[in-house]
Amino acid sequence: MLKKLLTNGKVFKRTDGRRCGVVWYMDEQGNRKRKSFSGTTKQEANKKITAYIAEFENQVKNTDESKRLLKDSIQNWLAVSKFPSMEQTTYDRAEATANNQIYPIIGDKVVGYISATDIKNLLNYLMNNGLAYSTVKKAYVLLNEYFKTLYLEELINKNPMDNVEMIKKANFLSSQGKEILPECETVTVFTKEELAKFKKEACSTYSNGKRKYKQAWTYILILNTGMRPGEALALKNCDIDLENKKLNINKTLKEVNKREGTKKTRGRIAKLGKTKTKTSKRTIPLNNTAIEMIKELRNEAYFGEDSPLICDEKGNHTNPVNFRKRFYRILKNAGIETKGLHSLRHTFATNLVNGIKQPDGTIKALTPKQVADLLGHSTSQITELYYVKKDTSRLHGITDGFEM
Repeated sequence: MLKKLLTNGKVFKRTDGRRCGVVWYMDEQGNRKRKSFSGTTKQEANKKITAYIAEFENQVKNTDESKRLLKDSIQNWLAVSKFPSMEQTTYDRAEATANNQIYPIIGDKVVGYISATDIKNLLNYLMNNGLAYSTVKKAYVLLNEYFKTLYLEELINKNPMDNVEMIKKANFLSSQGKEILPECETVTVFTKEELAKFKKEACSTYSNGKRKYKQAWTYILILNTGMRPGEALALKNCDIDLENKKLNINKTLKEVNKREGTKKTRGRIAKLGKTKTKTSKRTIPLNNTAIEMIKELRNEAYFGEDSPLICDEKGNHTNPVNFRKRFYRILKNAGIETKGLHSLRHTFATNLVNGIKQPDGTIKALTPKQVADLLGHSTSQITELYYVKKDTSRLHGITDGFEM
């Protein structure tokens, strides 16, 4: 609640001849308060009252969010309300959404004058300029939380988001002329042929026998464990138990913006942090290929049990940017269409759920729940919807004999 004046001040004469004045106001908690003044003359008392009222109104103006520019108000809200409670990677994404999607369009508007139409126009503008649905939804979610906070704290009289709904995904994609596909159909995985090309290039050497790519074994390790790239880069040698064929995931390496306090500065740094979710802390069994990859990585560089498995030349954690660029370079040189690092994880999940044909002709597969546990997902629905590319080829002829 904002402070506000209840009177403009009144001057009266005391029995001793001095002049007194009083100004009544309401504080931030809604309590009625007063400020008293005195002077030898009425003019002196009035002068003090006038100066106090001017200072009071200036303070209220500076703290009145409804009168600030949206970009200043959101930045303050992020720094004060969100920075202390958010993972820095989450905060970086929220700040990037504000800087890139919100401020250029409505950032210079005054908070109290922003209407539902302004926000709808913003969402439509982003949609019509080809931004991804998930990107536009992040802008919607951020604005929704921001305005809800201001309304609940009685800093604005009306929440413009009450009359704004996120554009339905089907309508969003249709307006962009994109095909509406089930989530599982958009999952990117490696084909068998691509895997063979990738492994061959990743393990290739120069004519002198020196390997072309450092830490290339890591990508094959991820293919056989389903680890997130950040989890793999955070892995220490002491987290691995080769004798019992397992490793423990308990942290992740994240790339975040450099900051002085809440202020973003130039550059990015790698930061060790907690896992993405509670279920991300898990134990992963190791198959023979995974064990072989770990041994190869240790042969390449080993600085002790407390050092990272995937380390740089000084035994420190590998920079995620370098790790990602190396992956793209292998793809390019292998003649494979660009895919994200998460495609390795998707390929792991897809092969386990769809199954792999064994030498005797049988199909070995795991249940979505088992794969969800390996990936660190809270539910198998997440695994099936966003990580597994369904193989419908095996449905061929399955209805034979069911003629009706």
